[in-house]
Amino acid sequence: MEAGRRVLFDFLPSRRITWYLAKTFVSRIVAVLAMLVLVLMMLDLLGTSGKILSAPGNTQSDLWRYVGLRLPQLVAQFLPYSALLATIITLLALNQNSEVTAMKAAGMSAHQILAPLLLAAGLISLASFLFNELVVTRATAQLAVWEAVDFGPVPDDPTVRANVYLNDGPDVLLATTVSGRGAATVMQGITFYERDDSLMIRRRILADSARYTGKGWLLTRPQVFEVDNATGAPAPAAMVVAPGLTPDRLDIRAVNPDAEPLGQLSRSIAALDAAGRDTSELRGRWWHKISGPLAALLMPLLGAVAGFGLARSGGLFVRAIIGMALGFAYFVVDNAALAMGSFGGYPPLLAAWAPFVLFALIGETVLIRTEE
Repeated sequence: MEAGRRVLFDFLPSRRITWYLAKTFVSRIVAVLAMLVLVLMMLDLLGTSGKILSAPGNTQSDLWRYVGLRLPQLVAQFLPYSALLATIITLLALNQNSEVTAMKAAGMSAHQILAPLLLAAGLISLASFLFNELVVTRATAQLAVWEAVDFGPVPDDPTVRANVYLNDGPDVLLATTVSGRGAATVMQGITFYERDDSLMIRRRILADSARYTGKGWLLTRPQVFEVDNATGAPAPAAMVVAPGLTPDRLDIRAVNPDAEPLGQLSRSIAALDAAGRDTSELRGRWWHKISGPLAALLMPLLGAVAGFGLARSGGLFVRAIIGMALGFAYFVVDNAALAMGSFGGYPPLLAAWAPFVLFALIGETVLIRTEE
């Protein structure tokens, strides 16, 4: 244990320098992230506020509700970008003020100069993972349900799911929201398509809600449209559809991995596996819930090229561009790998972790070759 501590403190610079570099780096991450989130939230509200206020009964307080649900998504999405920009800004300032030169003259290597930034980025990655699991997933689930009902009133129920699509043989049932479990399941915003054996739609039935009766789903105030003669048809007072669709099958549904923490997503994947569904995309997203927050840890390594080299050589701007290019290339490759994994081109584990490992090696190589 004592030897491990000695190696750690030998890798880090002095306590004063470590605190100075880490504090400078974190403060600039916070500043850049606040600026990005504020601008993007304002642009988001410009396009969404009209839809929110057009819903009956909504007021300005619902705009703040939307902000509260949307902000965690923006913070999680743009934290790695903020870490990249903060790395470049921090190292450029240190280089221009000859602080990097002074630290190297004191015998510190490039890796020792970067160590406080990497340590701070590692703690930020851990905080980002916890924030995603505890806050972002809940906000995403609530926002998805609210958007599914066009920002109208939604049931205050943690089991609410949005935009459920189910098959009963050739027939198709869609519900904007589903709440409850088992026999207490209630669907809202029902659209039921009755199809023939050739999958051509014969009737479309709209209903406000549906409850399970044991023999199918009892529709509330159904409206029937006959496709063959393009006319409306009188609906019976009690209309039951989808007799083969049981409440248990509602658990085998389209899963939104962004709205489920790791434990719940694991159970959803297991349920889909048991039903014979393809879960490659979800497994890739499961792994990416771990590798994604580590992008903040990678950014100091990719942006480090901006901090080394002589400031008077006039190449600082070029080095900053290279650092930004490396960072944004990582995000492009990361998204492309996830897309390839969803189509079965890559195994889920490789799709989630290959970009991180690849750019860690690239960043280390560039740092070593450009340090002098």
